[in-house]
Amino acid sequence: MIEMRDVGFGYHGQAELLSGMTLTLQQGMFHFLTGPSGSGKTTLLRLCFADLLPTSGQMTAFGHDMRGLSRDDIADLRRRVGVVHQDPQFLDHLPLAENVALPLTVASEPVDMEALRDLLGWVQLTQHARTLPPSLSGGERQRAALARAVILSPDLVLADEPTGNLDWDMSMRLMQLLIELNKSGKTVLVATHDLNLIRAAKAQVTARVLRISGGSLQLAGADL
Repeated sequence: MIEMRDVGFGYHGQAELLSGMTLTLQQGMFHFLTGPSGSGKTTLLRLCFADLLPTSGQMTAFGHDMRGLSRDDIADLRRRVGVVHQDPQFLDHLPLAENVALPLTVASEPVDMEALRDLLGWVQLTQHARTLPPSLSGGERQRAALARAVILSPDLVLADEPTGNLDWDMSMRLMQLLIELNKSGKTVLVATHDLNLIRAAKAQVTARVLRISGGSLQLAGADL
């Protein structure tokens, strides 16, 4: 699905932030990515959906070299990768249901209203279908962002600190949805600094824990 071989990345004019990264994200796997703020977690996730391209090493996505992708190839890749950002952005003048359906609209695909209702029901937001985003709580916004990320039925779901602004109960509620996605066959990669959240989730799902330290990627040990 996603393979990195000795991948490095550095922002223009700066030393490499990440180097020597080797990682394979296979179908149906659940990964956590941890590390201190500024260590490169978000950068690694951006590499996975071609928002950034590696500056060294080899990286493939669904069998294609990331550095050889055309604009159309990148668009196809992003249909197969759903992304949940820490601070999800919405179009505030559109009701929630239309925001969630935006990926379909952008892809010029018809909106199946029954499927959309089912998706909103899954994230427990049916009653907010016509609510404008500014009226939503933090937990509701994150669940809406997850619904939007999976509406195209991607193979891979990336979540960048999705619980960073949520309390514990809301964090676990969102994590349960991610675990359900994984159990349905989706590959999931969650970047988080919350080790307690990782420990709680690992009681429910088989997950590998990766740590970025000193610019390199390591498998976290049992001391987590």
